Amino acid sequence: MRANAVIWWVICAFFVLMSVVYTVWSVLPHPDLPWNHGVEWVGTIALLFVGFMAALIAFYLGRVRRAQGGELPEDIVTADVDDGDPEVGEFSPWSWWPLVLAFAAGIFILGLAVGSWMTPIGLAVFFVAIVGWVYEYYRGYFAR
Repeated sequence: MRANAVIWWVICAFFVLMSVVYTVWSVLPHPDLPWNHGVEWVGTIALLFVGFMAALIAFYLGRVRRAQGGELPEDIVTADVDDGDPEVGEFSPWSWWPLVLAFAAGIFILGLAVGSWMTPIGLAVFFVAIVGWVYEYYRGYFAR
């Protein structure tokens, strides 16, 4: 986590430096104009804001690292792969319901883009896919 924060601080410094270089570069070709009329403000402000956003991410990562009270397994050189591999949950690699759900989302988005008559069809297929995926393991004494 510390390496991520350092990388984002480096990105922040780079974009702030590039903002200064961009500003000077846009002023130099126009020596007859006052400096504030020679600046190309959109690029300058955009580069400053990218640097500011990188600083926000770096600050957040630094605070998260400090709040965890230790290093993550992926930050420790001697850690094994299994140290950072917690049990996430159950996943069915043979399940077809995610494909049906993606198809439903595609129909819904296509309905928004092409014709509104396809949107309810996409919602109906979406409902069927969600119910099918949720009840995929609903077997046993109470199976319907």
